[in-house]
Amino acid sequence: MAFGTFVGGRTVVIGRDSRTSSPTVRHAVLAGLFATGCHVIDVGLCPTPTILLAAKARQAHGSITITASHNPVEWNGIEFAAASGNLLTQVERDELMRIYETEDFALTPWNEQGTLETYAEATTHHLNQILRSSWFEPDNVRDADLKVVIDAGNGAGSVISLPLLRDLGCRVVELNCVADGHFRRAAEPTPDALGELCETVRVSGADIGFAHDGDADRLVVVTERGVPLSGEWTLAFVVDFILSKTKGDIVATVSTSRMLDDIATNHGVALHRTKVGVGWVVEKMHEVNAVIGGEGTGGVIYPDVHYTTDGIASLAAIAQYLAESGGTVTQLVENIPHYEMCRKKLDIPSQEVARWLVELALKFYKVGCVPESEPFLELTDGIKRVWNDRWVNIRKSGTESVIRVFSEAPTSEEAEHLCDETLETLRKLMKQISP
Repeated sequence: MAFGTFVGGRTVVIGRDSRTSSPTVRHAVLAGLFATGCHVIDVGLCPTPTILLAAKARQAHGSITITASHNPVEWNGIEFAAASGNLLTQVERDELMRIYETEDFALTPWNEQGTLETYAEATTHHLNQILRSSWFEPDNVRDADLKVVIDAGNGAGSVISLPLLRDLGCRVVELNCVADGHFRRAAEPTPDALGELCETVRVSGADIGFAHDGDADRLVVVTERGVPLSGEWTLAFVVDFILSKTKGDIVATVSTSRMLDDIATNHGVALHRTKVGVGWVVEKMHEVNAVIGGEGTGGVIYPDVHYTTDGIASLAAIAQYLAESGGTVTQLVENIPHYEMCRKKLDIPSQEVARWLVELALKFYKVGCVPESEPFLELTDGIKRVWNDRWVNIRKSGTESVIRVFSEAPTSEEAEHLCDETLETLRKLMKQISP
């Protein structure tokens, strides 16, 4: 009801992922939108980027995606977007929450209730947008005759990634491609969740393996040797590929791998860093007219398609990147200078204590700064200490009472040492804060 009020009772596109609870949530969403007089266009079971793109195609005044994305199967949620599938700005988020919290709903009388329409062409439209992208040359993929294993995680990617790969002439091995909502692996495609995919790639002799999260806005890669790669590699591969087609700025978050710094330098373009969050990346991409952007989660944003993370477009981009390289995924990895990451967190009593701790840490690192030996301090999101070949970021979580500490260095041992050293400093500083 709050969102129906927010969009003025006009047109809203809705869609859902494959979770077994999604139909239940759909009925609740429809009830709220109908009560505020909205005309609802239902695209059915689709990936999040497909739903947002459909909202743009139908010139909707807003959209709602029923999904918990990469979260565990028992979770579900609703994601809001503004006109034409654009992510909500901070001002729009604040206004939506004001309506919700005050229950200032614009309910309509019995004779002005909302209406429902179905739109069955959402996936076709999305695929056509990818195929028409300036960087995409489908025949190059078809000529390569790639053998691909796709693990859709029983999520929404099942309904679109298989048709795309087959259209590109790939020999496809399906894994978890029934969109029944009974996830047979963790929804988030982290390396430790992809054992079956890695084994299938090895046994089948595939050229590459792909895995989606629950709503397919992310994509990760497995090498031809069955080695799982983190989402950092998805963004690195795509950025290197896109910059080989067109020059322009890159945008990524402060916690994304410094592989992007090396790639940007190699192509002679600028890399802009933002706060963590897709919305911040999109905002900066508009500002600098970037040709590509994303996060190290495996989420990449393609302006040619739409300003949202799109795991299906990444499927096309990386397939072409591999096809045009004439080599293997392992060789692509070896061609990019890479680093090791460490991610840890420190439990904090409250968000307020977390804020105080970050402020104390900033004072500590500023006072201890010696130009000859200390790193550069970047304060875009929390505190990021940056050396020539490594960095560590201290950031207050926006959703939990924790401080997140991410680090990256040439080796895993160095990255973990940097993370642990930072956590020890934070624990010492925390003793200065009264309970």
